[in-house]
Amino acid sequence: MITAVVLAALATACAVGSWRFTTARWTSRAPRLAIIVWQSLGLAWGLATTGAMLAFAVQPYGTGVIPGLAAFARGETPPQAWDPLHVLALIAGLTALAVLVAVLITAGVQALRARRRHRMLLALTSHDDPGVPGVRVLAHPSAAAYCVPGLRSQVVVSEGALKLLSEDELAAVLAHEAAHVRERHDLVLLPFAALRRALPWSKVVADAQAQVELLVEMAADDRARRYCSPRRLATALLRFGTAGAMPTPQGMLGVHASHVMARVDRLVKPLPELAAHVRYGYIALSVTLVTSAPLLWFLQL
Repeated sequence: MITAVVLAALATACAVGSWRFTTARWTSRAPRLAIIVWQSLGLAWGLATTGAMLAFAVQPYGTGVIPGLAAFARGETPPQAWDPLHVLALIAGLTALAVLVAVLITAGVQALRARRRHRMLLALTSHDDPGVPGVRVLAHPSAAAYCVPGLRSQVVVSEGALKLLSEDELAAVLAHEAAHVRERHDLVLLPFAALRRALPWSKVVADAQAQVELLVEMAADDRARRYCSPRRLATALLRFGTAGAMPTPQGMLGVHASHVMARVDRLVKPLPELAAHVRYGYIALSVTLVTSAPLLWFLQL
């Protein structure tokens, strides 16, 4: 019973923490660290929420969640008699866990299908350009720059973007898109898209997804700054924002109009980095969240 209470308390703490985290101001100063914290909160919340129900459900076995579920799967009779409340908790816990896993798999499959279709479309509507080696040039007059993630990743720019941007600005944009590909930001966003699918009514989930999308863009900006001038990247973003850029295709990573000004401000007026002790504190928090929820699945308190 204590395990169920602790897991429920952890789930509540993660939910409250996520709500507070959506308004945190330090995240733009350390986007990669903020992404790690968000991932830790999401993982801990999912495991703690389902774990609390399952821990209560397997209480008649007098074991932890994993041993109790294993005993249930083997058809063992618990020392204590089942009652309707424990049966209901078991059904609810297994259903919630199944839904979370199913929406994650569904989101992944849909993303893979969208990328496969888009690669087929690019084969018909894009071409190579000696001026931008390794990049597919889309035959479209509107400005567009995005990446197609995956094992066969591609960076795509439109003919409109080539006309819109200077050589330095184009190099900055390509460095940004290459950063998305290199750091596999599509995998970072996938669990949040899946959670949004499972809980479409939750404002906290919607805000979390929007926050992580912005943080991913900022992280790519930081990596691009190693190879180009931040002001050139900021100017390119402003050009995209004022030129009516083409929307990024589904399943791809590209410029979001709603994020442009926040990113430009950050590039033009960079804030100081977080102090080392603050960074270590958030890293410790993330490690605690990631390890505590799975550990509680095995313990019987």
